[in-house]
Amino acid sequence: MRNTIFTEEKLGQAEKTELDAHLENLLGRAECTRQWTERILKQTEVLLQPNPNVRLEEFLYEKLEKKAPTRMNNHELLGQSMIESGNEFSPGTAYGNALIKCGETEKQIGGAEREFIQSSAINFLTPFRNFLEGDFKTILKERKLLQVKRLDLDAAKTKLKKARMTDARALVHTRTRAEQELRMTQSEFDRQAEITRLLLEGVSSTHAHHLRCLNDFVEAQSTYYAQCYQYMTDLQKQLGSFPSSFSNNNQSVMSGAASISVPTLPVSGPLPSPSSGRAGSALAGGFNELRISSGSRKARVLYDYDAAGSSELSLLADEVITVSSVPGMDSDWLMGERGNQQGKVPITYLELLN
Repeated sequence: MRNTIFTEEKLGQAEKTELDAHLENLLGRAECTRQWTERILKQTEVLLQPNPNVRLEEFLYEKLEKKAPTRMNNHELLGQSMIESGNEFSPGTAYGNALIKCGETEKQIGGAEREFIQSSAINFLTPFRNFLEGDFKTILKERKLLQVKRLDLDAAKTKLKKARMTDARALVHTRTRAEQELRMTQSEFDRQAEITRLLLEGVSSTHAHHLRCLNDFVEAQSTYYAQCYQYMTDLQKQLGSFPSSFSNNNQSVMSGAASISVPTLPVSGPLPSPSSGRAGSALAGGFNELRISSGSRKARVLYDYDAAGSSELSLLADEVITVSSVPGMDSDWLMGERGNQQGKVPITYLELLN
């Protein structure tokens, strides 16, 4: 009978003990912190690893306390493909060389991305996860215990109330026992409320810690983006020095038409002014002096060039050849010599040496 009455009291018939407003506010703030920490954690994991299958695999390895297999990320895979294709097309060609340079840059970005993910996992994700799986679970445990103590206190209050309402002939020791139980349950409730309050007030320290973690995350992200920007800027400068040209392999040749090579100025170089025309580029630097003297000079090749016909000479970047001016030749071209080989070369690919 006693157990039946006690159960009914716990199920809602007893007077409910209200928590003080400060404790209620702390409980609300802790729950809000949990919800947003979970959401931020989840979205950061998606940012760092968009593939849900990979995230699931990493989660399973973590639970099994095993190291996940190392795999190349998307930038590294793209870079590897570019490098392999560049080697296939030959590093001596402009396209093959450009592919290799792009591939190397993509692999650099992949490495920077890997460092960014590792840094974020250690300095950002781990503290957030530790709060959810550690501190907040402790808070939950103590909060549930507080709820039990409150129910015990409510039941004790109801028992004492019923004892006081009984006939005066009832035994005095019944009320005395109820009063003792009330004092004991009240003490246990107050003690548990204090423990819970101290834990909840620790959420302020959690916010301060998470703020430092957020700063670390932003710093890692800033470093990553700065590295990517620098890598791509350097790559643009390298690619800007590769002039595009039509070769026999990619130009349309009409039946009976002569083969025409159309060199293009490098992107990073200055463009001739409209008033100077094509001859203006030939008069730049020492090329004008070379043309007037009709002599020969040594020149360094700035970038690879694929000859478009038998009258032209293919070039490799950084090699040194001998160039000379031939009367009647187009002002954008010189005659180049390399050993027993001879042919026309575009001056925009050359740098005269002293």
